[in-house]
Parts: sequence; C-alpha cells; structure tokens
Amino acid sequence: MEYIVICLASLAVSGLTLFSGFGLGTVLTPVMAIFFPIETAVAVTAVVHFANNLFKLTLFGRQADWGVTLRFGLPALVSSFAGAWVLVKVSGLELLFSYTVAGGEFFVTPVKLLVGVLIVFFAVLELRGGKKQAIPASWLPVGGVVSGFFGGLSGNQGAFRSAFLLGAGLGKEAFIATGVVLACIVDVTRLGVYAGMAGSHMITENAGLVVAASLSAFLGVHYSRKVLKKITIQTVRVLVGVMLLLLGGGLVAGVI
Repeated sequence: MEYIVICLASLAVSGLTLFSGFGLGTVLTPVMAIFFPIETAVAVTAVVHFANNLFKLTLFGRQADWGVTLRFGLPALVSSFAGAWVLVKVSGLELLFSYTVAGGEFFVTPVKLLVGVLIVFFAVLELRGGKKQAIPASWLPVGGVVSGFFGGLSGNQGAFRSAFLLGAGLGKEAFIATGVVLACIVDVTRLGVYAGMAGSHMITENAGLVVAASLSAFLGVHYSRKVLKKITIQTVRVLVGVMLLLLGGGLVAGVI
C-alpha cells in the first residue's frame, strides 16, 4: 500500500513542481511519514528530491542562466550556514500555540510563523504584480541571502528561490533550469549531512521505494514538460504565486 500511495504522490507533485520550483519535499515528506519514522521519511524524500532534480537537469540544464545562478547561489550558500546556526539557537523556543481540528492537533512555532508570513508576503507581491516583475533582478543577491538563511533555518529555501528568480527576467525554460541547478547544489549539501548522520543506512534499507518513487517523479516531469510548451511565463508566475500562498498559509496555520 505504501508503494502505491507514495508513488502516486510523487507522480502528481513532481509534475506540478516542475513549474513552481518547490513543493516536492514539502508534500512527499509527510506522505512518507505516514508509513515510516520521520528521520527515514526525510532521508528517503531527500534522495527522491535529488534524483528528480538531476533528471530535470538533464532536460533543462543547458538553458540555465549561469550569471543569475552565481549572483543568487553564492550568497545563498554562505547564508545557509547562518540559518543553520540560528536554528540551533532557537530550537528550544516554546510553541506559540496549538489547536485541534477534526481530531488532529496542529502546532505553530515561532520559526514556522515567521517563514510563513514572509512567504505569504512574497506571494501577495507576485500575484498583485500582474505582468510587472514584483521583485527586481537587482535584488537577486538579497534573494540568495534570504533563501539560504531560511533554507538553513527551516528547509524552505525553494519557495524563496522561486519568488526571487521570477524577478530575474528569465524565460520559462531558463527559470526552471536555473532553479534546478540551484536546487541540486542544495541537495548535494543536504545529502552529505544526512549520510553523516547514518541517513545512508535508512536509504539503503528502502532502496526499492526510492527507485519506485523516483521513477514516478520522472514520469510526472515528463508529462508536465509537454504542458510547458503550451503555457506562458505569466502562467508560471501565477502558479508560483498561488503555491507560495498555499505554502505560507500552511506554515502559519501549523498544517505544514
């Protein structure tokens, strides 16, 4: 049963995240956690996420804008360490509040609330901007700092990355390709950390599931690639804005 549920989730979400640049880990991790301990769910999801990004890199990598990649990626790499350091310092902070709905208990932490509010802010900017670029390209280094810091702090670097890359004036293929290159850099670093924490042991024990979920993700990307030819960058901008709004709202509400 877990194979069917996880593979279907991987197939559906990977197709959607081809356009948004984020969301696979956000959705797949809690699905994995239904069947496995959270540390295993995080490690296995990270491998599927990386494999999916490598697959997208083979499809779109040549269209990446390396100038944008460097202007965004270098500040992100440096600031991610600062975010991780802050995470250690604030990990002991108490919950702001918790509540119960339909038998489920939800928790709101200071970090989730802060990240969620910022993501909602960028989502509103994007959706209100129309065809106008909400965040100018000159802010790319700032975007790298923000993305890297909150990636280290909460793991939500993908949402901030997409929000700022939309302002870089890239075409739809270059937007996707540049985001994929940056995501691969983050994934390599993250997998190195997980391997050092015995994550490799969790992954090898679930190798069959990793392969099945990865192939499902590839299939989702394959079919979404056909849709990509028929949509405009403006459609991508609206989709990213809506997904940012959903992610930010979920964090603020403690659902994610």
